[in-house]
Amino acid sequence: MIVYSHVNSIFNSISYRFGNVLIDPGDSWDGFLSLDTVLLTHAHLDHIYGLNRVLELNPDVKVFTNKWGKEALLNDKLNLSRFHGSPFVFNYPNVIRSVEDGEKVNLKEGLVAKAMFTPGHNPSCITWIIGNKVFTGDSYIPGVGIVTNLPRGNKIQAAESEKRILELSSGKTVYPGHKV
Repeated sequence: MIVYSHVNSIFNSISYRFGNVLIDPGDSWDGFLSLDTVLLTHAHLDHIYGLNRVLELNPDVKVFTNKWGKEALLNDKLNLSRFHGSPFVFNYPNVIRSVEDGEKVNLKEGLVAKAMFTPGHNPSCITWIIGNKVFTGDSYIPGVGIVTNLPRGNKIQAAESEKRILELSSGKTVYPGHKV
């Protein structure tokens, strides 16, 4: 599985693409074409603002998050976009699929994405494990402390999640949510 990355214009967040799967859509780029699955690491503006465009181009896409992520996709205050001057609300709520901690999502080409809840930065945080790759979003960015001073952040949960991610990622490649 070859992973392609794109550094977005908002806060240097990173979108990842492999096959027909996109993780954390940001800027509109070639990676928005021919998709069937979107995995969200969490539902903050800088990781979701390209989502409506993805669905315009790929109306059959399924979007995977947890119940907190679903709530934030539909609320510009919870996804923090209201505070950045560009309110965002996801226009396609019927394609959202809520996953549970530890749930596996079958992807094409025999790949499986395992959702591991890693709250602290935000309750919507999910670390996705796909083979020997770990997509951590903002729950773990090597060399950077986890931001917990945003609404719904939790310093204790963040420390527990970081410990969990370090255990889960042993011997694997980590793909964080921001370029540092």
